[in-house]
Amino acid sequence: MVRTNSISDSKLVKDYINGSEASLAVLINRHQQRLFSFIYSKVQDKVITEDIFQDTFIKVIRTLKKGNYNEEGKFLPWVMRIAHNLVIDYFRKNNRMPKFKNTDEFDIFSVINDGNLNAEKQIIQEQIYHDVRGIINELPNEQKEVLVMRMYKDMSFKEISENTGVSINTALGRMRYALINMRKLIEKHKIILVN
Repeated sequence: MVRTNSISDSKLVKDYINGSEASLAVLINRHQQRLFSFIYSKVQDKVITEDIFQDTFIKVIRTLKKGNYNEEGKFLPWVMRIAHNLVIDYFRKNNRMPKFKNTDEFDIFSVINDGNLNAEKQIIQEQIYHDVRGIINELPNEQKEVLVMRMYKDMSFKEISENTGVSINTALGRMRYALINMRKLIEKHKIILVN
């Protein structure tokens, strides 16, 4: 009897694609706890979590059977990404997107800047990062300019005001409007910023 926990995910995936149904069962058992906890942390409901969990593996099975899987050795992050997309679909369908507290303590960037990320969070973080960059591009130029200088170039408002030729108050105002507009765009595009 081969000890299943010593077989790598990629080997199990290959075996399943080659007809070994038991390999899929091992993969599901191996990752179900983390995946279930991940989904539950987003939807906070056991029944919905179970539905999304099952839908995730239905999608996994379909993709594997079609031969469309090519993420060598990265099975779990790939499955997590499928689950994350299904969670987003669930929120969109039910119009239950997380609402932002309307404060200036807008921590969209603390989500992006979290350095201690494991593999599946890394993938989700990259998606969030991509979504956020898209939103920034929709801002008016003067707001975008201040936001990029502050958040990505780590410049002080004094430096921003010198670089843009406006007063510090104007730079602060543009930053504030940029964040307000981003909040609106995030809700409009239904982007989830939960990790």
